[in-house]
Amino acid sequence: MSKNAEQALGEIKSLLGPKGWTDDEKKLAPRLVEERGLFKGSSPLLVMPANTDEVSSVMKIAFTANVSVVPQGGNTGVVGGGVPNGEIILSLERMNNIEDVNPIDMSMTVGAGCILANVQAAAADAGTYFPLSLGSEGSCQIGGNLSTNAGGVQVFRYGNARELVLGLEAVMANGHIWNGLQSLRKDNSGYDLKQLFIGSEGTLGVITRATLRLFPAPNAYATALAGCTSYEDALKLFLHARANIGEQLSAVEVMDSFAIELAVRHIPNCHDPFNEKQNVYVLLEATSTNPNAALGDLMEKVLSEAMDNGLAVDVVIAQSESQREGLWRLRDGIPEAQKKEGGSIKHDISVPISKVPEFISRATELVKKEIPGVRPVPFGHLGDGNIHFNLTQPENADKQEYLSNWGRINALVHDLAINMGGSFSAEHGIGLLKVGDMNNFKRGDGVALMTQLKKALDPKNTLNPGKVLDSPGAGLAKND
Repeated sequence: MSKNAEQALGEIKSLLGPKGWTDDEKKLAPRLVEERGLFKGSSPLLVMPANTDEVSSVMKIAFTANVSVVPQGGNTGVVGGGVPNGEIILSLERMNNIEDVNPIDMSMTVGAGCILANVQAAAADAGTYFPLSLGSEGSCQIGGNLSTNAGGVQVFRYGNARELVLGLEAVMANGHIWNGLQSLRKDNSGYDLKQLFIGSEGTLGVITRATLRLFPAPNAYATALAGCTSYEDALKLFLHARANIGEQLSAVEVMDSFAIELAVRHIPNCHDPFNEKQNVYVLLEATSTNPNAALGDLMEKVLSEAMDNGLAVDVVIAQSESQREGLWRLRDGIPEAQKKEGGSIKHDISVPISKVPEFISRATELVKKEIPGVRPVPFGHLGDGNIHFNLTQPENADKQEYLSNWGRINALVHDLAINMGGSFSAEHGIGLLKVGDMNNFKRGDGVALMTQLKKALDPKNTLNPGKVLDSPGAGLAKND
């Protein structure tokens, strides 16, 4: 570490006081590893500013001293975007206040460190609804959700995180505070600057506060699970439901039979509601703000027609909240169940909805040829074309030997998705894991334009360097 960097760290510690920083190895340890264990980094210091002014001051000191900073939310990301490589970790966890909930404007202003589940609860307490919903919502932070443009199970109806934001406040690499907080639905006054920071994974600025878009709270639900013979029938079932349920259809999830098998095997209180195992499972949910809406009757009619037309083999409709939770537990339990089954090579791809069955078929054939005995676990968001094409290791295989195939298999599957008009990253982001894919698969001059933008907003490359774009940062050892 350079003398200049040592001095900068000392200034930051004095600025924040004892509650605002730690260099304790035990406290740092969980911050150095991403959720899947693929990346492990290092950091000399975790800083926890209490407000935007303190974030600004930290960034000014770091920028002047050429010290790099990695913003980190709840550290629930799965691509290494928050893993430090010798940089300072900047946590927003103390900036967790819900400042305002306005049911008239249908907006909410919160600190970036707010846990997503707490944001959802505050909206519900005001009789409104914030629809972003993820498996990690009990620990992920809204700032991280926005910086990664999180998706989740409600994208089909409500859109990704970027569509749920009305305004932002962010701190730039040099410490400048940009205040774009507002609750307007219409503002056509030039560039929509907040979108620079949403999805940029903390490489262009640190999101510190956000004004979120709220919706009328759902008061009626209809949730069903259908068994289909094939992914082609699953797609036809979705199209039938979309045409007949309309805008009340809020989630459509698809799951392979092996995915359900894993959830039932490894997750407590998970049960397959069908007497016979189905080839493909489709979870559908409709919601309405009208408590008297006959959604159950509508869902029953739609699925009865689907069975008559051969689109579904069997269906079950939840008759209580506990049954609804049970159906969702099957879907939500799949990622955790995969961990307990052994090594898993992950893919977070998207293709046009019309090509989902073809992609799954071709990708399955491709990976089985490359790794005999591999067990594909395709599941995900059929309503928006985002499939998590994950691959569980062959039975009795050596886990580490199997995982050594990760890069090679990723390249093949991502290439297939791109050639089918899709994307190699649908909702998880780029981080460290997919920087190579960004260079290989980003269309046209996308990477060049992104690089120009990065240089303009972060000229010293001190803000989350090496993430999204392949560019080493200033680190802590750069000479004065």
